[in-house]
Amino acid sequence: MSEGADTSGQTVVVAFGQTMKTLRVRAGLEREEFGRRIGYSAATVASYEQGRRIPAPRTIERADEVLDAGGLLTVWKEQVERAQYPVFFQGMATLEKEALELLMYDTHVVNGLLQTEEYMRALLAMRRPPLDQETIEQRVIARLARQDLFDHRAAPLLSFVMDEAVLLHRYGGKSVLRGQLEHLLLIGDKRNVEIQVMPVDCEDNAGVNGPFTVVTRRDAKRFVYSEAHATSSLETDPEQTGLAAARYGIIRSQALSPRESRKLIEGLLGSL
Repeated sequence: MSEGADTSGQTVVVAFGQTMKTLRVRAGLEREEFGRRIGYSAATVASYEQGRRIPAPRTIERADEVLDAGGLLTVWKEQVERAQYPVFFQGMATLEKEALELLMYDTHVVNGLLQTEEYMRALLAMRRPPLDQETIEQRVIARLARQDLFDHRAAPLLSFVMDEAVLLHRYGGKSVLRGQLEHLLLIGDKRNVEIQVMPVDCEDNAGVNGPFTVVTRRDAKRFVYSEAHATSSLETDPEQTGLAAARYGIIRSQALSPRESRKLIEGLLGSL
């Protein structure tokens, strides 16, 4: 997921904050008291009301309850949740929740669904121009929220293929990479997850055109998502999505098997 300006998302967040402030004032609560009731400081409440921070869905539900808002806040929940992401990623974020299967090929960094919090922060800290701290916190919360799909009762089938070079970059330092490799081994143990590595000495790779994701929704409709810089593409044409799925199948056959990939990751971890 890339970081880009999202003025439409910011408009939603500001409007939500103004609504929450209006309801709080109507209820006769100071920020400190309201914050105590929903489990946050007065400063955090101010950040929500001013549109500088995005509350979690559970926080919105609690605020609606405390303010006796009758759903005036929870009606914003889906829009506010989407606003966590850059505008070009919002469609993909929704699709992930509806997915029956996700096929992901990555060439530059570990896929966002597999990143540790420390790895996320290292990547976000390297952005140029630099991101402000509140934006970094927002992005971290959003990426961690995406990873909830691993624990869903109807979790999708997840296939990840990544270039070996992705696992060699010491973004954030040796300890961050060590934690990331350990996390890959842990997630790879899940029954609905397959992690494969495309070795650097592989002489054939059908993925030379770059990273992409194939999503199959529960209604069997298929999508192909790709992004570069601060733009993205979400392809829905059946011919193109079918070709992308076929290409992914070739990539998967050219990569190391999940068992071989695990041994490679264990070897990299042992060498740190």
